[in-house]
Amino acid sequence: MRLFHVSEDPNITLFHPRKPTRADRSDQPALVWALCERTLPNFLTPRDCPRVTYHVSPHTLTSDILKHCSHPDTEHVVVIEHDWVERMHNTTLYVYEFDPEPFILQDVQAGYYVSTKTIHPIARHVMHHP
Repeated sequence: MRLFHVSEDPNITLFHPRKPTRADRSDQPALVWALCERTLPNFLTPRDCPRVTYHVSPHTLTSDILKHCSHPDTEHVVVIEHDWVERMHNTTLYVYEFDPEPFILQDVQAGYYVSTKTIHPIARHVMHHP
């Protein structure tokens, strides 16, 4: 299993657990968040980019694939607003990879993993013009 964190910041050397900023989550512990390979494409956009994402599953009907995907072999779709296309093309993203050992699964459907420990990334992959 591979775990990742996507950022526009090229200089992160340590990921420190952070408390949620939402008032309704203020009682939650400080965490480092990561995501799995399956859901990584959901986050290959600028941080504030509004988007809708969906995956084809073994239970997806062929008629739905043909209706909602650009090609019958499509397995994953990320839809962004037209106004964000230029910003997408002018953004460089940094995909930090983590050792999965200190993480636990937080949400299987979303592919979210969390850790209460400070994390050193094991790699940084650069994505120009995602």
